[in-house]
Amino acid sequence: MSLALIATVFGLVFLAELPDKTALASLVLGTRYRPSYVFTGAAGAFVVHVVLAIAAGSLLTLLPHRLLQSVVAALFLLGAVLMLRGRHGEEEEEHIDLKDGAAPTFTRVAATAFGVILVAEFGDLTQILTANLAARYHDPIAVGIGAVAGLWAVAGLAIVGGRGLLKLVPMTVITRVCGVLMLLLAGLSLVEAIRG
Repeated sequence: MSLALIATVFGLVFLAELPDKTALASLVLGTRYRPSYVFTGAAGAFVVHVVLAIAAGSLLTLLPHRLLQSVVAALFLLGAVLMLRGRHGEEEEEHIDLKDGAAPTFTRVAATAFGVILVAEFGDLTQILTANLAARYHDPIAVGIGAVAGLWAVAGLAIVGGRGLLKLVPMTVITRVCGVLMLLLAGLSLVEAIRG
């Protein structure tokens, strides 16, 4: 297990998740309900999300090396295009309420956060990114740890600090940096596919 890989995955996933709708959902939930309850639910959903992405990435490794690197390059390119052309961070905040005016107990808030995050993350950019990194580096544990840590860090920032971060770093800068990094990864994967 490589600490450098964990740090790399953490950075990429962190940047990709910052402008995401789930960060906004965490922010909204965190301003309405007890932050620790919201984080517990969100953290659980992110673990499920990463396990599914790692499994998908591990299946990709069964492809021949050139084909695998071509698929990974195409997926990184798709992610870069989504980041650079998308409107991440500009979505309106969603209004999220617990059912029927129910009391905001730990179980209800955590379950709501878990459900919202789990559904919102399926097929999401960070899930694609995590699957690609698992396929590229063949180290599912390191990729999993880095991805979960990156997702948890964004959720924690969104829940606790939220809008303060956006005052320091504009969302467009975060989105552009992540898009450029994904373009670089696409290029590296394409070079490996050509070299065989």
